[in-house]
Amino acid sequence: MKLLILGAQGQLGQELAALCAERGIAARLMTRLECDISNLSQIQAAIEDASPSVVINAAAYTKVDQAEKEVGLAQLANRDGPAMLAQASAEFGIPLIHVSTDYVFDGSKPSAYIETDPVAPLGVYGLSKEAGERAIRSVQDRHIIVRTAWVYGIHGRNFLKTMLDLAATREGWGVVSDQVGNPTATADLAEALLMAAAKTYGSDTCWGTYHFAGQGDATWFEFAEEIVASQVAFTGKRPALKAITSEEFPTPARRPRNSRLNSDLFASVFGVRALPWRARTRSIVETIFARRRG
Repeated sequence: MKLLILGAQGQLGQELAALCAERGIAARLMTRLECDISNLSQIQAAIEDASPSVVINAAAYTKVDQAEKEVGLAQLANRDGPAMLAQASAEFGIPLIHVSTDYVFDGSKPSAYIETDPVAPLGVYGLSKEAGERAIRSVQDRHIIVRTAWVYGIHGRNFLKTMLDLAATREGWGVVSDQVGNPTATADLAEALLMAAAKTYGSDTCWGTYHFAGQGDATWFEFAEEIVASQVAFTGKRPALKAITSEEFPTPARRPRNSRLNSDLFASVFGVRALPWRARTRSIVETIFARRRG
């Protein structure tokens, strides 16, 4: 198996790079500067040069609030880019694995979303990602779309790192407690994508849309509590968190109140689940502080 991984500088791309190196998996990793997914000729050249057996797209515009102002940029990266990737990968006869989001749903369902639930994005980011999904389905039969949620890890910027930064500088702050989801570690997501890639190699039975997210539900407040509790042993600091409502923390983009994703289908087809989010959170906080100590 040989992979072409796009979006190599992102938090997921860096996790994929590390896991491929650890496993000895041949992978060509390309940043946006090396291959802009909104440029068809660059995509075609990258595929021709790398000659991969599977393309994994970890590139995306992920600034949820900024997308409300930068509509064109969000659509270019999240709709047009995946459309061109689908076109090029189909032309070369190579499967495409694409990462999507819980934001394709509006959060009104009382239970966890399954793959066949109707989509209804609330904002520009979700609309652009859903449009990217449709574009892929329309031109590339051999695709796997993996929706995930609340992604965090040791690389890049994410909610966990923001909470650690706040814990180092503040005595307390408010965190939204009326939005629920599944915190998903990049370590688990990268593992899932590699398992999906391996399944596509010589198989025609796994194409379609799947959900993959961390085990267990949490509100942003509960997630923050676990992060802050995990850092106490390393900093000695115990900031106080306050549960607040979404209305008390207004944002340019509306968030789904329920972002929970049911990952049973992915587990049954690809044989992998994420670890429980609390255990992953503690492990990642420990790794971050270990790296800081050098």
